[in-house]
Amino acid sequence: MGSLSIWHWIIVLAVVLLLFGRGKISDLMGDVAKGIKSFKKGMAEDDDVPAPKASEPPRPLPHQASPAPETEKKAV
Repeated sequence: MGSLSIWHWIIVLAVVLLLFGRGKISDLMGDVAKGIKSFKKGMAEDDDVPAPKASEPPRPLPHQASPAPETEKKAV
């Protein structure tokens, strides 16, 4: 009852071909292939980027600067 037979798949394929046509499906598959290629290229470029040097300590951002110690504050 729940599984589809070969005839069901043939009908579904025929409906898809009628709706989209052969040209649109091949264009779509070409676009998918281009997307996969650009994704792989982007992943390869990420591997080529050198890692930051570990000898340099990280610099704090201006809003992360620590307040002055209590001993340096003037008494009013």
